[in-house]
Amino acid sequence: MPAVSLPLPIARAVLHPMFRYAMHDRLPWGVQRALLDAGSALQVLPPGTRVDRMRLGGRAAERITSGAATGEGALLYLHGGGYTIGSIATHRSLAAHLARELGRPVYLPDYRLAPEHPYPAALDDAEAAYLELLSIGLRPESLAVAGDSAGGGLSLALARRLLDRHGIRPAALGLIAPWSDPNESAPRERDLVVSRPWSRACADAYLGDGDGLDPGYAPLLGELRGLPPTYVQVDEGEMLYTQCTRLVELLRAAEVPTTFSVTRGLWHVAQLQASLVAPAAAAMRELADFLGESLQPAQTRP
Repeated sequence: MPAVSLPLPIARAVLHPMFRYAMHDRLPWGVQRALLDAGSALQVLPPGTRVDRMRLGGRAAERITSGAATGEGALLYLHGGGYTIGSIATHRSLAAHLARELGRPVYLPDYRLAPEHPYPAALDDAEAAYLELLSIGLRPESLAVAGDSAGGGLSLALARRLLDRHGIRPAALGLIAPWSDPNESAPRERDLVVSRPWSRACADAYLGDGDGLDPGYAPLLGELRGLPPTYVQVDEGEMLYTQCTRLVELLRAAEVPTTFSVTRGLWHVAQLQASLVAPAAAAMRELADFLGESLQPAQTRP
């Protein structure tokens, strides 16, 4: 439970103009990044959080712990932001709350962003980060991957690449409102956080000169069979709700053990406000419970 819990109508009223103007397709990417980094100061860390700066896969990263360790293993977390914005700063609080609920360290890398670094730069960086964590002693069965929005799509693409290139399957995937097909046009103009013109600009920036049908760019279009147990969370009011529903249907058709959680009354990646909104904190705990079970030794899993 957060120390301060804002009623949902108040939280929505405060957040809507922030996202509407900070994530605008006419604003330069650098300005959007600066505004969101500044706004992240409102997202506080849980008491007892420790942040260790490091390098991971050749990029800046943080190892975040909070509270007592309750099990072995770790989580690689890939932040969202349409592949164009978002950072360690914007997602440090989310990662810290997840580390506290999970009882394990969360690694948060600063992967390269578009348009300066279009596809496959982000996927290359995520792959390098995961492989380096294995090189320092973690095992695939004790290293899960999670991410939100574009980071959720990136997590899905990473799991496929690890399986195809290295024969490695992460312990689990935790996907918060994953953007698994940037080609798809949203059925509505905007939700509380994201607008259709902004998401279209992000998709174009990330694709660059690439092929939109490349499953590394749009993992929803690729092979899903063989992926690890997967958790998908989305709010029914999000632009990505329909896409997430389709992803879950395809995962289950591919015989991937899949948990689908739908919230009501929240917003896109409300877990970012887990320090301020009780239902967002509850959604975070649900994700942590899923990941925690996946990271337990097989003989002790429920």
